[in-house]
Amino acid sequence: MVSDPLVLQTAAELFPNGISRYAIGGLLVGLGATIIYLGTGISAGASTFLESTLSYVSGQSRFQQYVRSRDWRFVFTLGIILGASVYAFIFQGEPWALQASAWTTDVQPWRLLVGGVFVGVGTRVGKGCTSGHGVCGVGSASKTSIAGVATFLLVAIATAQLVAALGVSP
Repeated sequence: MVSDPLVLQTAAELFPNGISRYAIGGLLVGLGATIIYLGTGISAGASTFLESTLSYVSGQSRFQQYVRSRDWRFVFTLGIILGASVYAFIFQGEPWALQASAWTTDVQPWRLLVGGVFVGVGTRVGKGCTSGHGVCGVGSASKTSIAGVATFLLVAIATAQLVAALGVSP
């Protein structure tokens, strides 16, 4: 049992809603990745699943490589969205009506768009996203994924510090 006041204060600041929701979420993500791997032999990565979903609406060759396996990937992607919705409904009330604030942000739309473009380009340059590299790649001790996740984290921390130092707000 941890009783050091500094450790407890730091934990309270890092996890103001408690640590259990993060631990349960992490276990569920790991379980989902395990089920996908055991069922298909493919490491689960959200960016690849989203990209395979784009094969329904785009004729570009890079999206067409997923045509044979896109149906189950689409179901998985839909499950991510529905899972978040069910969680919001159970723990935050009616997500579409009473708790509209749970589905909104103070961040300006142009910043969301620019950030999304950077994330999209980054997932292509990094050959995957944090879910694929961080959960499956690190879990399988892939040196490429470990280096990728370390890079993702360092750049994210540096960017957050720079934005905070510049006084940028939503």
